[in-house]
Amino acid sequence: MAVPKRRSSKARGRKRRTHWKAKKPGVSKCPSCGEPKLPHRMCPHCGTYNGREIIVAEKAKE
Repeated sequence: MAVPKRRSSKARGRKRRTHWKAKKPGVSKCPSCGEPKLPHRMCPHCGTYNGREIIVAEKAKE
């Protein structure tokens, strides 16, 4: 098993991790209502997915 000969400094480890960043999630437009939503997921605004109504929206209930 490989063991480091010398202790690596905090700065050296932090320099290596400078590119570990969280990426922005890809957002697409809902084809039925036009609101932004995550791809491959049901629209939280109108409740549709792939052209079908999965959940009845709150606005439609009222």
